[in-house]
Amino acid sequence: MRFLRHSLTGLFLLSLTLGLLVYAGHMVFSAVQARLSEESEVPQRRERVFAVNVVEAREKTIVPVLTAFGEIQSRRTLEIRAKTAGTILELAPEFQEGGKVRAGQTLVRIDPADAQSALDRAKSDMLDARAEQREAERALELAQDELAAARAQAALRQRAFERQKDLEGRGVGTAAAVETAELAAAQARQAVLSSRQALAVAEARVDQAETRLARAEIALEEAERQVADTRITADFAGTLNAVSVVEGGLVSVNEQLAELVDGDALEVAFRVSTPQYGRLLGEDGALIKAPVKVALDVYGLDLAARGMITREGADVGEGQTGRRLFAQLEAASGLKPGDFVTVKIEEPPLSEVIRLPATALGADGTVLVLDGEDRLKAMPVTLMRRQGDDILVRAADLAGRSVVTERSPLLGEGIKVRPLRQTPDAKAIETPGMLELAPDRRARLVAFVEASTDMPDAVKTRLLGQLQQPRVPAGMVQRLETRMGG
Repeated sequence: MRFLRHSLTGLFLLSLTLGLLVYAGHMVFSAVQARLSEESEVPQRRERVFAVNVVEAREKTIVPVLTAFGEIQSRRTLEIRAKTAGTILELAPEFQEGGKVRAGQTLVRIDPADAQSALDRAKSDMLDARAEQREAERALELAQDELAAARAQAALRQRAFERQKDLEGRGVGTAAAVETAELAAAQARQAVLSSRQALAVAEARVDQAETRLARAEIALEEAERQVADTRITADFAGTLNAVSVVEGGLVSVNEQLAELVDGDALEVAFRVSTPQYGRLLGEDGALIKAPVKVALDVYGLDLAARGMITREGADVGEGQTGRRLFAQLEAASGLKPGDFVTVKIEEPPLSEVIRLPATALGADGTVLVLDGEDRLKAMPVTLMRRQGDDILVRAADLAGRSVVTERSPLLGEGIKVRPLRQTPDAKAIETPGMLELAPDRRARLVAFVEASTDMPDAVKTRLLGQLQQPRVPAGMVQRLETRMGG
């Protein structure tokens, strides 16, 4: 009985197991059939949208500014040279390096002993020449009187001769008397001829006396000039430079003593490229009187002046390119000849141009604009000028469109974007970086500023005032440490 019960239990479990296996196989088969019968669904991808900065293009008339670099120089620079040799007896107190002198002020006085002696001799020769002229004029008057007397006597002798001939013709006179009268008339004519010769000699003497007097006057003027040349004066007010003499020194003819520089007559010489030069020409082909502004950055303090282009160089220059221009400056306070400055020239105005950031222009000469669906579209533009970080462009149908300000390799025509709008004239207000200096670092900077000899007092005061503040501009600190070598 136990065997039968065990057998029936095992058969039941076997049947149950087989049933479960069949059910499981059916489920797997059904699942595979259902999977195969299903259609594959592709997931939909979302279009990527980029955020871009855009600006509205606005046409306006803009004055382009051309940037160049030039050197300050004086329009009037005079080399002070000795016109005569000798010993320097006197120097003006201002005759030193950097001394300021007035127009007409006596700068140098050279020993005038030799020149004064030559002047005295010239004056003596002048007196002799004038005396000789007076004597020659008196001799001329006497010769003229003698000639007049000789002519009168010759006329008298001629009339006596004619009377004797008349008497002889009437039988009253004798032939001897006629011959005597004729001989006397001939002698009178000879006397007239001698007087005329004496008059010619007197006239020649007068001419020689006048020539001698003219020579004496020339010698006197030359001697006076030599005496005047011993005293050197300033032709105009200015500052002395390159002083190379001392009181008591011996100078030679044409030796350079110093240079006189007019600090109020300054100009800037700068060079521009040939295309830039072409933009500064007027309709008549002549250089326009364009206004300029020069600036010199001195420890963060800008020395600026305004002026106007006056002329251009006659040639390009050996080994140079472009054109050399000159601009006259007005009220250039603080600037000195030799300063290297930045020059900004105002070009003729450009109408109907659009100012955009330089990053908006692609290498292919196009900009990206937005269409009605905020998708990008490439539009060709004509580049008119580059102005620092901006460009001036001109294009048809660009005004009023939204232009992408920053190009990227990810951006291209047809891409959908999310515009971040800004006005074209918006400028970020940048606050200069400030530093909090350590005490030892601050002390080093203060000591360097106080010990500097080439720094104007006004600049020193300004820098020391800034260095005493808790926070100091980083740019100023960098410039000072660069000069310190740190």
